[in-house]
Amino acid sequence: MNIASKVLRRTVIAGAASLSLLGMAGASVAETTKVAAIYTLPVEQQWISRIHKALNAAKDRGDIEYVFSENVANTDYERVMREYAEQGHQLIVGEVFGLERAARKVAGDYPETAFLMGSSFGPVAPNFSVFDNWIHEPSYLSGMVAGAATESNLIGMVGGYAIPEVNRLMNAFMDGARSVNPDVRFLVTFIDSWYDPPKAKESAFAMMDAGADIMFAERFGVADAAVERGVKAVGNVIDTSGDYPNTILTSALWHMEPTIDRAIGAVADGTFEAADYGQYSFMGYGGGSLVVDETLVSGDVLTKVKETEQAIQDGMFRVNVNDAPPVSDK
Repeated sequence: MNIASKVLRRTVIAGAASLSLLGMAGASVAETTKVAAIYTLPVEQQWISRIHKALNAAKDRGDIEYVFSENVANTDYERVMREYAEQGHQLIVGEVFGLERAARKVAGDYPETAFLMGSSFGPVAPNFSVFDNWIHEPSYLSGMVAGAATESNLIGMVGGYAIPEVNRLMNAFMDGARSVNPDVRFLVTFIDSWYDPPKAKESAFAMMDAGADIMFAERFGVADAAVERGVKAVGNVIDTSGDYPNTILTSALWHMEPTIDRAIGAVADGTFEAADYGQYSFMGYGGGSLVVDETLVSGDVLTKVKETEQAIQDGMFRVNVNDAPPVSDK
């Protein structure tokens, strides 16, 4: 069945190989695992891009065959899941925020298919596993950089939706900033969209008009506004410093490879079961990291950030997880 003709702008076959040698303990030569991914946004969108990148890396190693569909509407998502399952894909990856019940129903109808889905909720036996971008740790570190850098003591923050996955990153960022600068204040807004750069840019301009001299760019469009006004910004999920030179101080990065590789390995060796893969986004597993433009950040601040990062890695410092919607300071 041709999914592309029925669903979206683009469906891509990223490649295939007939045999692979999985680089995991106990793995042996076997048929390549067939993986399909379903995305509600373009693969260029930052959150989606990290999953797509990890799956492409597995494809390039020869571990998987990989197909994907992007820009799939919520109303089409259940059907596309079923079509990929019917086609014999062994692992289906995607994000099901906003359509949890439908997605879990599909998984129940295909117990022999493994599902790994971005979700706000838990796994369900036997085959529905979940993940999320738990990068609150590097977000805290990026907040330390921002808190030390602000001169107006006012930081602007533009988010997509006030859901736990976004809230915890923004709250961790705020905690990090306050840890080095107790006088810092925040302006917070949500644009109620995952991809609306013009609206995010407009919100950022309003915050800069109010005196914010550092912008937390949880959404695309914020860094563009920062460039136009000559203020600094902090990135999220991906490193955009090359696109915004002399603007991005630091970014909390998400690496989906530890999550994807474990799921692929479990499918390949027949051990896949319903589980929460969220921990594999933690820094200790290589699922999160911090990148800093050292030309824009002082050595003293870098030292303090690196000390805190090491404490996190050593288990000596735990970043608080706060899923409550962040609010502006009065």
